[in-house]
Amino acid sequence: MRVSAKVDYALRATIELATAAPEQVKGERLATLQSIPQKFLENILADLRNGGIVVSQRGADGGYRLARPPNEITVADVIRVVEGPIASVRGERPDDLKYTGTAVPLRETWIELRAAMRGVLERTTLADLVERGRPPTT
Repeated sequence: MRVSAKVDYALRATIELATAAPEQVKGERLATLQSIPQKFLENILADLRNGGIVVSQRGADGGYRLARPPNEITVADVIRVVEGPIASVRGERPDDLKYTGTAVPLRETWIELRAAMRGVLERTTLADLVERGRPPTT
């Protein structure tokens, strides 16, 4: 599985928002905290806003915040909004692939791989990631 910079940046930004929830965070601050190019982040935040992951407020007190509680937003939700389907082969869904001859079993392998990835990504929420990032308590 290849994780694009867009997905990586989107997840890093949403984890920052989950950590700050329910407070708003300015886009410039998100970019600085996660060392994300600001222009690229603005485009990602627009995708996340259009996809219902974040909401924004304009003005001096404006910024971004999660549209739902962090425990209701999964890693899979973020990936789908910024990049589309979780797993594809040459841009096609594994279910739609047609193979012939000895390659026929490959279709099932792609379907199994997609199911395994979805299992992890749909089970992991932003709240889980925030919790994993907290220092251990003694």
